[in-house]
Amino acid sequence: MEPTSLPTEVRVTEQTALLGTLVRTLLETLRVSFEKVEVNVGHRTVVLVESADHALLIGDDGEHLRALNMLARRMAEKAHGEEVAQFHIDVNRYHESKLDALRDQARQLAQRARLFKHEVEMPAMTAYERLVIHELFADDAQIKTESRGEGKFRHIVLSYQEK
Repeated sequence: MEPTSLPTEVRVTEQTALLGTLVRTLLETLRVSFEKVEVNVGHRTVVLVESADHALLIGDDGEHLRALNMLARRMAEKAHGEEVAQFHIDVNRYHESKLDALRDQARQLAQRARLFKHEVEMPAMTAYERLVIHELFADDAQIKTESRGEGKFRHIVLSYQEK
């Protein structure tokens, strides 16, 4: 039976087990202590890691965490296929707290765009962060989001739209 023909519940259970094992093995290989690895499969699959070594795992401005994510996704892709490799590791909820702050900033800038009825540019951000902002305003009739720029300078512009 092919993985795509399995019931969704079975695929989710298998993916949860595979990712949990992969991340635990990776952390053990790196000799990083951790208290908990929890896989949440949903709209986005997130592997939550709780660790006293969070500073080592996260690095300056999340640099180590980005590298850890890339390495773990490549390992998952090679061992289990591209579908399983669609996940994100978050250490001590560092990434989620950064996304919450980014959402708050976007909401404030959207209010400025509404008030002054013009475009407002956000700072450069990763593709994942841009996706989160695009989703935040997907159902907002007054605010249109557009990605502009190239490479590490790619950012979002929030535009006011008359009804």
